[in-house]
Amino acid sequence: MTIDDASAALSALTGLFNSINVLLWLYDAIEEDEDVKVKTSICEFYCGKGVLQTAYKFCKNRRIRSSNLKLKLNLACRSHIHWTVSPVLHTMASKTLALALLLRIVNAAPNPNPQISLPTILPSIPGVTVPLASAAPPGIILQPPTPPLPDPDPNYTPSEIKPKKIGFFFAGAGDNEHADFLASYSLDDDTFGASYDGKVLWGGGLLSLLKLQNTGYYFDVSDVYNPAYKKSDIATLSSIADEVRAKPDGGFFFTYMGSAAGTDVGRLVETDANYNIIHQWPEDVPGVLSVIEQQFDPHGLSIDWNKNLILTSDFLAPITILKPSTEIQRANTLRLWDLATRTILNTITIPNGGGIQDVKFIPGNPDSAALATAVHLGQVWIVYPFKTDANGNQGTAELFYDLGDNARDTVAIFSDITEDGRFAYFTYTTGNHVAAIDISDINNPKRLDDPDGDQPIIGPHYVKVTPDQKHLVVTDYFLQTGDIGLINTPADYKAQYIDINDDGSLSFNRSIDFQKEFENRGGAKPHSSVIYDLSDPKNPKWL
Repeated sequence: MTIDDASAALSALTGLFNSINVLLWLYDAIEEDEDVKVKTSICEFYCGKGVLQTAYKFCKNRRIRSSNLKLKLNLACRSHIHWTVSPVLHTMASKTLALALLLRIVNAAPNPNPQISLPTILPSIPGVTVPLASAAPPGIILQPPTPPLPDPDPNYTPSEIKPKKIGFFFAGAGDNEHADFLASYSLDDDTFGASYDGKVLWGGGLLSLLKLQNTGYYFDVSDVYNPAYKKSDIATLSSIADEVRAKPDGGFFFTYMGSAAGTDVGRLVETDANYNIIHQWPEDVPGVLSVIEQQFDPHGLSIDWNKNLILTSDFLAPITILKPSTEIQRANTLRLWDLATRTILNTITIPNGGGIQDVKFIPGNPDSAALATAVHLGQVWIVYPFKTDANGNQGTAELFYDLGDNARDTVAIFSDITEDGRFAYFTYTTGNHVAAIDISDINNPKRLDDPDGDQPIIGPHYVKVTPDQKHLVVTDYFLQTGDIGLINTPADYKAQYIDINDDGSLSFNRSIDFQKEFENRGGAKPHSSVIYDLSDPKNPKWL
């Protein structure tokens, strides 16, 4: 094996269990005779104990130099062949073998702690927190783990009205110094998801890992008029929270687009009914090897419970949106999963898709077809999970609708579909547009909006059809990484409440201006929403 091959193996390995930088950081400390106890604990947090022990064991000898460290790691993997890998893997290329071996080392160990919940690294200290927040210099990628500033309105008294329609919005503070928060508004006519029973909301901290914070946040909404914080957690192998789906038997599935350090590879994360993280899929060797071989950064998530199918769509490698990266690594694939076994059936490619951000099964479609958004192309593709491709693999995709020039390379294209499967809606962020398409005849989709028309909206992203199917709720904010990143999309920071007309077309109605509503925290950036409809108290609905 050449040093280049070994380097590629180590890079892929630490991309799977989080980051080459973490292990090399530890190695540099050893080379420089530093006290490595603190760094070792941080590496263990990022990489998992099994990988760390295997790697550290072969690099702790201070006489080892970088020229043969990678070779030593490869030899370490080979030495475990007979007790970690089945005979069929003996024929694999050495760099793939190294990955598979260390994978088996980690997976062989039972996880005694189904979730991790970490305290704030730096606690809030009166008289210290405020100057610390403004004085701490920005990091290159990881940011100073300073605590949030105190609530600017601690004596706020919420309204006592009890509306029939309620919008919950998960938002970040505009100044990036106060805490993210959950806001609730009346949507009566006078991202982020809810549990199957509607009693718990889950919200993901998209870039929480930059301050080494928890990434999943749970809220008790059993009393929707008095939501309460429940708990938070962090996955051991993955981060960068995106889409969520509630499980009928309790708990959630959600997509984490990157590893625990934000690199490729991400995971499909599953919790139990008590909201403890219990799995980070895929966990089988063939599945893991498939996501190593082809970029796996799941963003979109859709589940057909009746047909036993999961679809995830791969968007981009999260760390590549942060400097010193100069180019974003976008994906072109979807994964078709068997729901019962949580295993990947096939990787479906949209050629030159340039980020497949979202996918949704079409309700009621007899072929269980789904719609997926290809951001670079500005197109919607249709996925047929039961058709077979030229190689006999289950799952195919073909062009469904071209959204036009205004939708190409618009950074993000998100979607939702009405419950009757008649109308589909697509937001394209830097195109400042919401498209409406009649899909009632799947072979003859019809555009319902003017693709070249101006709409009173800037930076639309998250879109959700309300439970009564009469409105769209759209949040006008995607992502702004500031000076440390490559994505800074314009936004008006509003939550739009848009009427759906009888023919499926849209009429812009009213909006909530989060910049004005939360001026005392530098404004706010609403990213996702959950809508409750209590019009029929005996049959409440939420989406």
